[in-house]
Amino acid sequence: MAWQRIGSLKTIDRFREHLASLSLDLPCDDEPLSAEQHSPLAEPLAVNELRIGNRWCVHPMEGWDGTPDGAPTDLTIRRWEHFGESGCKLIWGGEAVAVRADGRANPLQLLASPANEAALAMLRQRLVDAHVTAFGAGATNDLCVGLQLTHSGRFARPNRKDRLEPRIAYHHPILDRRFGISATDDDAVLSDGEVRELVGQFVDAARMASRAGFQFVDVKCCHGYLGHEFLSAFDRPGDYGGDLRGRSRFLREIIAGIRAEAPALEIGVRLSCFDFVPFLPDPQLSTADRLGPGIPDDARDRIAAGDYPIFGCRRDDPLTIDLREPIEVIRQLRDEHQVRLFNLTAGSPYYNPHIQRPAYYPPSDGYQPPEDPLVGCVRQIHAVREIKQAVPDVLLVGTAYSYLQEFLPHVAQAVVRAGWIDSVGIGRLVLSDWALPAKVLRGADYRADKKLCRTFSDCTTGPRFGVVSGCYPLDPLYKDRPEAELVKQARSSLKPA
Repeated sequence: MAWQRIGSLKTIDRFREHLASLSLDLPCDDEPLSAEQHSPLAEPLAVNELRIGNRWCVHPMEGWDGTPDGAPTDLTIRRWEHFGESGCKLIWGGEAVAVRADGRANPLQLLASPANEAALAMLRQRLVDAHVTAFGAGATNDLCVGLQLTHSGRFARPNRKDRLEPRIAYHHPILDRRFGISATDDDAVLSDGEVRELVGQFVDAARMASRAGFQFVDVKCCHGYLGHEFLSAFDRPGDYGGDLRGRSRFLREIIAGIRAEAPALEIGVRLSCFDFVPFLPDPQLSTADRLGPGIPDDARDRIAAGDYPIFGCRRDDPLTIDLREPIEVIRQLRDEHQVRLFNLTAGSPYYNPHIQRPAYYPPSDGYQPPEDPLVGCVRQIHAVREIKQAVPDVLLVGTAYSYLQEFLPHVAQAVVRAGWIDSVGIGRLVLSDWALPAKVLRGADYRADKKLCRTFSDCTTGPRFGVVSGCYPLDPLYKDRPEAELVKQARSSLKPA
């Protein structure tokens, strides 16, 4: 089924009508305001010792474009310079940086090794210099730049782009089968001793980030990667599974170690606050050149038994959000470790991308969206609102705004004013229209250059084919690369019917 394209809605009233037709509750202002007009998006933020100049945030985005040793290339540097030119005052981690080699999500992911410390410092400085060039020498006083630290766990591909080398927290009844892990292969499962060693490597990477000039680190805990997976390790024996204290122990030990070893460094957590069961294309509606709409993978037996391993949803119904545990984890980290900086997302790009990254066109290994993508946007916005109401004294960054396209500033302004969220995060939009926040805040026509992300998902499809990530339709550099035709052909077979 083809859903209503956002680009076909020419006015804010038509956008509101479309929301109403889907029974969606989402505030949106008539017109975006500039900073001079006292836009809520121009208001500053403070968290612990950090000073953040406005309510725009750049999400971390990998480009599959580092060196084999995990250092940045010219493409990496260009992307980080665009982050600096964006006008966003909160740069959430830049991109995921693996804390050790076997945790890389691809063989060209950045790596927090001693040999790369100077390169990471340079990368941050290039972002800061670009911000100064765009906005003036005093603009860095309220610019906050972090580094995201990760281990990719189940989705590690450290040596070959086409081969998973998973390290997992536990055997998952569906994901093991989905990604080719034998239920009897315990070599992939990290022992408690290996987990403790990995905790130390996260702490070492955070110390490196501090020396490199980053103001905070993000301990990545989302999208099915290792930190996220531990939160659903109900049946894992030992110290790192079982009840919520056990399942959050990996995250809490990393944060405690960073607090002890790098006390000047702030800490954030990007958290998948809910997850769904995996989805797959409906085989009855798929053809050789079309993917059917997504349907839940065969989890019925597990649902009936009431023991499906999932975080942020009911175990007996893993399509129903239950935010009690995510709220409790946030409270634990606030009360025990003074963490007050959270970036909330959902799901995983590997097995349920329509809830994680709503898009009109699916990635090449995905499925047609089973719902209007606006439903996925509003689902995440409301989940974050509920968490903000429960834990009002932490700073929350929201996700799933890029699909709103020309109406993003209207909604972002309204949800910040209403107190639903503290900061609005944008990801793939920055790859095509990296200066949009700056244009909005100075009152410019942000639609005029026609660079808004239309969610073709090429930035995801490219890496699925082993090539670098970027906006192939709208960024001239990527549009002229030889890989662009390959990505275009992959996309052409995935158009909605």
